[in-house]
Parts: sequence; C-alpha cells; structure tokens
Amino acid sequence: MANTITPESLLIQMRAMAEQAQGQVTPAAGAESKVEFSELLKQSIDKVSDTQADAKRLADAFQAGDPNIQMSEVMVALQKSSVSFQAMLQVRNKLVNAYQEIMNMPV
Repeated sequence: MANTITPESLLIQMRAMAEQAQGQVTPAAGAESKVEFSELLKQSIDKVSDTQADAKRLADAFQAGDPNIQMSEVMVALQKSSVSFQAMLQVRNKLVNAYQEIMNMPV
C-alpha cells in the first residue's frame, strides 16, 4: 500500500463520495430500489465511526514513529474525520429540528 497522497487519488475519492451522496449508484436491471432511511442513517454513522477510527490509528502509528506513515497522510485523515463528524452533526441537528416542528403541529 502506497502512503503517498496524490491529487488524482483525492479527486477520485471525492468524485466517488459525491456520486454516492447523490445516489447515483445504479441498481440491477428490473430491481426496485427501496432503501430504508434508518439503514442509510446507520450506514452513515458507521462510516463516520470508521473514518474516526482510521484517523486515530494513523495518528497513533505516526506518534509511535512508524516510518511508513507521513505527516500529510495523518493530517488529511484527521481533517476527513473532522469534516465527516461535522456533517453528521448537522444532519442530526436538522433531524431534531424536523422532529420538533412535527411535534408542534396542531392535530
């Protein structure tokens, strides 16, 4: 596994995440695409958790003096972790606000 970060690899990762976020994953021909919201939310939380665990693993390895881990790689992983956590936090806030608005609706 190469530990160098190239602009091309970052661009490929960003495009893949954008396609996934827009739901451009094509289902099999003739198959209905029914995805539960709770399952999507769980997958997102798991992905954020995995990103944080990976960043921690890289940071710990760098601090331990692993010569295969570069400082730039650690910093990028930590920033990815931070951005994904902040995004999940905003989603949670929007869900709480939506729930509160629904609860305040007259019946």
